[in-house]
Formats: sequence, C-alpha cells, structure tokens
Amino acid sequence: MEETDAAASTAVQLIDGEGEFAGESAERFMAAAGVAGCGLSYAVVSIMGPQSSGKSTLLNQLFGTNFREMDAFRGRFVPFPFVYMIDDTAFEKQSALFALAISDIVLINMWCHDIGREQAANKPLLKTVFQVLRFDQIWNSVAKPEAHKDTPISEFFNVQVTALSSFEEKEEQFREQVQQLRQRFSNSIAPGGLAGDRRGVVPASGFLFSSQQIWKVIRENKDLDLPAHKVMVATVRCDEIANEKFGCLISDTEWLDLESAVQSGPVPSFGKKLGYIVDVHMQEYDKEAIYFDEAVRKAKRQHLESRILNFFCVGPSDFILNSLQLVQPAFQKLLSHLRLKALQKFKTGLNHSLESGKSFALAVRENTESSLNEFEQGCADAVIKQANWDCSKIIEKVRRDIEDHAFSVRENKLSELTTQAKEKLRKALAEPVESLFDAADQTTWASIRNVYRRETESILPEFLKTLFGFEVEFTTVFSHDKDSIPRVWTGKEDVRAIAKDARSAALKLLSVMAAIRWDDEEDKIENILISTLLEGSVVSKIASAAHVDPLASTAWEEIAPKDTVITPSQCKSLWKQFKAETEFAITQAVSTQQAHRRGNSRLPPPWAMAAIAVLGFNEIMLLLRNPIYLFLLFVGYLVAKALAVQLDISREFQNGVVRF
Repeated sequence: MEETDAAASTAVQLIDGEGEFAGESAERFMAAAGVAGCGLSYAVVSIMGPQSSGKSTLLNQLFGTNFREMDAFRGRFVPFPFVYMIDDTAFEKQSALFALAISDIVLINMWCHDIGREQAANKPLLKTVFQVLRFDQIWNSVAKPEAHKDTPISEFFNVQVTALSSFEEKEEQFREQVQQLRQRFSNSIAPGGLAGDRRGVVPASGFLFSSQQIWKVIRENKDLDLPAHKVMVATVRCDEIANEKFGCLISDTEWLDLESAVQSGPVPSFGKKLGYIVDVHMQEYDKEAIYFDEAVRKAKRQHLESRILNFFCVGPSDFILNSLQLVQPAFQKLLSHLRLKALQKFKTGLNHSLESGKSFALAVRENTESSLNEFEQGCADAVIKQANWDCSKIIEKVRRDIEDHAFSVRENKLSELTTQAKEKLRKALAEPVESLFDAADQTTWASIRNVYRRETESILPEFLKTLFGFEVEFTTVFSHDKDSIPRVWTGKEDVRAIAKDARSAALKLLSVMAAIRWDDEEDKIENILISTLLEGSVVSKIASAAHVDPLASTAWEEIAPKDTVITPSQCKSLWKQFKAETEFAITQAVSTQQAHRRGNSRLPPPWAMAAIAVLGFNEIMLLLRNPIYLFLLFVGYLVAKALAVQLDISREFQNGVVRF
C-alpha cells in the first residue's frame, strides 16, 4: 500500500477537478524528469476509453509506469477526480480533442463488449466492427475543409488496430501480447516509427506552455488553429529564452571583468574576448530554440543581438531594462582610451623626432601615420564580428586632434625661429652699427647697408632652410579656408583644385625665398617655377622639344650669384621632396571625404523611395485633399527648418552623431 501510494504520488494530473490546468505541479514534474532538455526526442502517449476498462493496467504493463489500478477486493474508487457538472458529453469531447492535440500517439482502449453499449442491437455492433476495418468510411463521413476534401486519412493519422486477451481471464497471454505490442513502441520517434513525423511537434521546453494554451482554447470553445498555435508558442518561448540568455550575459563574470577592465584603460584583444562571450550566449540561445519555428527563431535572435550590441535594450513588459547600456558603452570607453593613447603617442613621437634633428614636416607625417595606424589597429581589435560598428568618425576625430596639436606646435616653433633669427640679426648688427655711428661720415649709411646685407645673407639661408621643413604655405592654404578656418572634408570640396591652389601658394613662397631682392625690379623666378613645376605636363613637352630645362642651372637670369639663396636646380630638388611630403595630406583628405560620404548617406535607395510613393499614395492624397492637414504639415516643416537653421544641425552632424 505504501509503495503504491509513493509511486502514485509521482503522477501529475494536468486537468484538475474544476477543469483548470494544473501548471505548477506539471512544471515540478517536468523539471524533476528533465523533459525540457529533450528537444524533439520525446513522445506524448495518451490513452482513452470507458471507465474501468483497464487503461492504467495497460499503461503499467506497456511502459512500466505506476498508475494506481482498481482492485475489486479493496473497493471501487476513482484514481483522479473528474468534472461531472458539464452538460451532456461536452467534457468528453473537450478532453478527447485535448488528447489528440497534444499527443503523438493516442491509445483507444475498449473491451469488445463496450462497442455496443449505447445501442444493444447487434446490427449497429456489426456495422461498427466493419467500420473499424474500413477507416476510409469513417474518414469520408467526417466534415473536412475544402482544401482537404479528398485527402486520405493516412496523411494525418497512422491508424493501427490490435487485439489483447483479457487481463483477468488470461493474464499470461495478456502479458505476452503486451510485450509484443511494446516492441512497436520501440524507437517510436525514429523515421517510420509510430510517431516518426516530427514536423508539427512542439519542442519539449515549450510543451507545457503549449498544452496550457491549447486547453484554454478548447475550454473557451474556440477554433483550434494548430499552425498558428505553433507560431505563438515559438514566439513566447523564444522570447523567454532570449530574455534568459540576456540576463545570463549581464551577470556573466567574464563580461563583468572585461567591462571593469575597460574603465581603467585599453584592453588587448577586446573585440575577440567580447565576441567570444557573445558567441557563447548566442550559441546557448540557438541550442535551446533550434526546434521552434525558423522564422520566429531568427527574428528573436536578431532582436537579442540588437539588445546586446546597441545602446538601449527593450524587452517584453515583464523584462524592461530602461536605458540599459551594455556593450556599446564599453566599446566607446575603449575607443576614448585608444584616442587619448594615439594623441599621446603622437605628442611624444613628435618631440623625440624634433629633438633628433628631423624636419618638422617629416616628423609630423611619420608620427601621424604611426599614431593613426596604431589607433586603427586598436579599433579593428575592439570591433566584434557580430556588430557592424563604423569607426570612421572617431578616426577622423583623432586625425583632427593630431592636426590641431601639430598646428599648435608648428606655430610655437615658427614663432621661436623668427624670434631667434631676429635676435641673432640684432646682435650681429648692434656692435658694427654702433661703431660706424661713432665714426660717422658720408659713407656711414652705405657701410651700414653693406653690414646689413652681409649679416642677412649669413642668417637668411639657415632660417629659410629650417623654415622650409614646416611646409608653411601649403598647409595653410590646403588645411584652412579663405577665412583661416580649418577645413572639414565633407565630400563636397574639390580636393584637386584646393591642392593646386595650395601648391601654387607654396611656389610663390619658394620664388620669394629663392633670391634676395634689394630693389623693386621684377624678375621671372615665379613664372619659371610655376610654368615648369606646377604646369610641368605642358612645359615638359616644349622643353623636351627644345632640349632646354629652365631649372637645369645654378643661377637665375637677371639675379646676381651673390643674391641667389636657392639655385634653380635646388628648387627642382626641393619641389620633388615637397610633393612627396604633401601627397600624404592630399591622400588623407580624399580618404576623409570617402568616409564622410559613407557615413552620411542617409537617403534611402531609389527603389525604396518609389515604394514609399506607391504604398503611401492614399496618405499623400489625403494630405492634398484636406487643407488642414496640409497646413499643419507646412507649419511643422517651417518650425523644423527654423530649428535646424538656428541650431546649425547640418554643421553639428559633420562632426559625427556620437560624442566621446
């Protein structure tokens, strides 16, 4: 008695005596049995039949269960409470439909003399027996949808009939026949088995919820749409799985350690580590949701990825994480560390290069390239494969930081060089001029001019040599507009024209530096430099035809050798070096324009605009036919336009959307 009660206590009644679904007890039973992890590797077997027909006995003998069996010597009793307060056979029909809806295999257990209980005449009994042997007759009498009017019963059911001896009269024979029947249940979910078709099966983790919803629909006497029900179950369960995995990711110790490490500085292999953590939880989602509807599963997976990777997370009503910034804030924090590191690297490298004697332009170019390459490598290392994060804007901001610092250092250095040259010239002229004034005569000013010319000629070449390394004129014209405001390459500028103007300005400066001019007489140095170097393609053909190179000389026409600071051949050599050094700035400007175009292409493709025009035709006509709507729309446009102009939104968006 105690053993029987203990065994029976493990059984769970899904529908209680009030007709309610017993969800909590069923959950405990499924958790204890480990059903949730079975996926599709399970089968639900239901048994139906008259009262006291031996259902519990058959199940215990067939599957080794411990359902309580009736014993006439101990008294007749009901193993589970039933619902008796329902008119006619409503509950019988509801329970039968419920069993058919949730089961893979339905056993209908009947005694042979039970077939004619309602009609004792032999003719209906005989007719029923023949109908059992002819399932097609029963199937043809069933009302079916028009689409399945001629569909055979084998498309939906695998009907099999077997006969068993009486357990009370022929127990041994009954056990042998049950053992044979049991063989037919072996590998029942394998292809070709009794429940081999698994296409419509709900995964084990969603079985309990599915059963509860099916019973709810049946109890309310609504139409049971199993395909739609399957999608609904997949939606609810995939949502639950996604919420669970998102919660696991939030509390993941590896993620918490990584997030904490990012707050203090750059983390090596950040993207690889974070990608691995995200992969682990996404794979767990895939593992648990694999058997649910594919479209629902993929949609919920994408939603889970967006919740993990984007700024804000939105879930169902019972799982709203307001303003929860998960992965993106850590990524932004890492980029800010990398940005500071790149700028500091540039500052340190520039100081070392200048101290070692390199020209300013060469030092800036080398350190800019080195710092940007390191920053871009850090960005590539920080991006995870699951996200499509664009680092072009932050790279452009780092480039502007470097340019601003280089410009500041250049201005300081130029001011320092100018001051040093003036001080050196002042010291060189002070004593000679003073002595000339002490012995003043008619030749004093001529002597002062000679001293000034001599000292200037000795100081100016060194100053010009140092100054040329700063690429002053090209950088000023190329990187700043006519109002001396730093250029922002938005993609609308003509880089080639700007570069040509900047090089022309640099050539004019070179022509001024090439010779000392003590009078106002004009020379041809500027024209020769521009025609030969800036417009070299045309001049080179003429020069090659005449075998004359205007710069293949050591002196300028109409310029005395003593007044020559930079010879024509030196100008040509310096120009080649200058073009090589400024090519990097032009390339960076073109790259910036391309990145800006990619980052600011906000217009939808033409096909999308055409689709909007076609699909929104009714709404457009509504606006045109209703002047009030049109007036309100016009007023809204004016307000938005005024705000955009007042706040200069377009200029703000040129600096990027996200602030660091």
